[in-house]
Amino acid sequence: MGKTIAQKIIASHLVSGDMTPGSEIALKIDQTLTQDATGTMAYLEFESMDIPQVKTEFSIAYVDHNTLQCGFMNADDHQYLQTVTAKHGVRFSRPGNGICHQVHLERFGKPGKTLIGSDSHTPTGGGLGMLAFGAGGMDVAVAMGGGAYYITMPRMFKVELTGKLRPFVTAKDVSLKLLEILSVKGGVGAIVEWGGPGIDTLTVPERATITNMGTELGATTSIFPSDRRTREFLAAQGREEDFLPLESDKDAVYDRVIPIDLSTLEPMVACPHSPDNVVAVSSLKGTRVQQVCIGSCTNSSLTDLLKVAAILKGRQVAPGVDLSVSPGSRQVLSMLADCGALTDILASGARLLECACGPCIGMGFSPNSGGVSLRTFNRNFLGRSGTKDAQVYLVSPETAAASALTGFLTDPTTLPPIPEIRMPEHFRIDDSGVLQPLPPDQAARAEVLRGPNIRPFPKGRKVPDSLCAQLVLKVGDNITTDHIMPAGAKVLPYRSNIPKMSEFCFEVCDPDFPARAKAAGDGVILGGSNYGQGSSREHAALVPMYLGIRAVVAKSFARIHAANLVNAGILPLTFENESDYARFDQGDTLSLCQLHQGMDTGFVTLRSDRGQEARLRCTLTPRQKAILLAGGLLEYTKEGN
Repeated sequence: MGKTIAQKIIASHLVSGDMTPGSEIALKIDQTLTQDATGTMAYLEFESMDIPQVKTEFSIAYVDHNTLQCGFMNADDHQYLQTVTAKHGVRFSRPGNGICHQVHLERFGKPGKTLIGSDSHTPTGGGLGMLAFGAGGMDVAVAMGGGAYYITMPRMFKVELTGKLRPFVTAKDVSLKLLEILSVKGGVGAIVEWGGPGIDTLTVPERATITNMGTELGATTSIFPSDRRTREFLAAQGREEDFLPLESDKDAVYDRVIPIDLSTLEPMVACPHSPDNVVAVSSLKGTRVQQVCIGSCTNSSLTDLLKVAAILKGRQVAPGVDLSVSPGSRQVLSMLADCGALTDILASGARLLECACGPCIGMGFSPNSGGVSLRTFNRNFLGRSGTKDAQVYLVSPETAAASALTGFLTDPTTLPPIPEIRMPEHFRIDDSGVLQPLPPDQAARAEVLRGPNIRPFPKGRKVPDSLCAQLVLKVGDNITTDHIMPAGAKVLPYRSNIPKMSEFCFEVCDPDFPARAKAAGDGVILGGSNYGQGSSREHAALVPMYLGIRAVVAKSFARIHAANLVNAGILPLTFENESDYARFDQGDTLSLCQLHQGMDTGFVTLRSDRGQEARLRCTLTPRQKAILLAGGLLEYTKEGN
């Protein structure tokens, strides 16, 4: 039986385990990336392992999330990141150099390599034919130390593309169409591979938009073949030597094949407050718009913004609409300026923001109260924009630009034609924004600078055999990491200060949660299906651990968050019968007995002080059990594992 592209890369990087879907495998990791919202904690974790130099082929730290400082906290964290990376053999991408996934795609990603990053949208690298995973910071730290990366062997899905996109229909619309088909949990436990004759019509930046959005499916990762389009992109970036052809075998077997005819697609929009709440743009004609944001790691490539410039050229943003444009990298910004497209964008009345994540993670440019905001981003979760009652829609750059001009949600296919936009034959190359680490002899003597906001990493607790704890919070389905641990300008400055960050935990759902959890001592959270979807931020596990949460019981978990809970020493449990979720109420006193035995058998019993009872699944690998018994991944690693 032939292999898929992902199976070929897994086979060549397999450290342990067998490639049977559902079994645990360990992979050798070639590259790692971090960003500043998660990286500070990742490097604190790496330092705790006392390893002088990283052992990967290539590791890099990006500063792209919180680049505009209010107070000393962000600046101190950035200083820490620059000095700790210089000491330990890691490259450092300066603030303003660009968004991690865009820059990595441009300058460092390589087909056939494995990559993990402390950001859930690391699968963007799949557009180049990389096997790229989002992961928690602890997993990245372990990989930098030479350790393997453990995942459950995924199933294989294939999206078979035929036809060609019509003008003003985009890769973003392809992604939204697949979200409409599969939902935000339809990709759980699977790698999505893209193939068929239609892929030849898509450039690498377009493919990267699609693999970026694959994260919203709950997929383990997404990947395209490495073909003539890949070679074309790498050659234009001056790195043709990195090209490696990759394709699936003709007799490769997939668990599911999803056909999509590109020629039949139309502009799509994800409505509030979920990326899978998808309808055709034409069905919402007449919806008034107050704000439009173009950018993010999903849609900030040069070709994306050249198309935006062509739509805006010689026209004005509608009164009552505020339009922002965030280029994905310094390379994109400089090339927009060189060709005059930046002038066209600015002349329309658009506002230029820094080459950073910015509004996508709630760092400024929040919508007005109850306002409608169209965003070319990947997530529209409740409150993520910084305005809780805002109505955030996800659209393509073309739909965003058209709507900014009219003041209403507008189908861009109704616009006059624009000149064909092609990817350039040569990109402008300037890597001066990436600092090299110190030579090993200098690194040994180098000082790592730590500001007063940087606090020690909180220590996890070993899972006891019996637990009596209060049910301190009960929440519903599709709780995201933004619900658990919000980002944004108010919170992110404290990313290296878990005690302070804990004050904001579950703020969107229940602002009293932190005080209640602290008072309880030991606590349990009860969740619905797909608990922990969204970002890979391990703070969504570390902060609850700091607040005394010992277990989370849910109908189901998102992959990365479940792994992060284990890494933090929190026991993830699921209902054998999901209807039992209704038996338990916030405030109940819960008991879990014979947990160690249950970790072996796979089942434990949950009881409340009101006489309610439910059987729970405890689905753990032997390694995960050992991590929990050690008190978390760092303690497990320190024990020599």
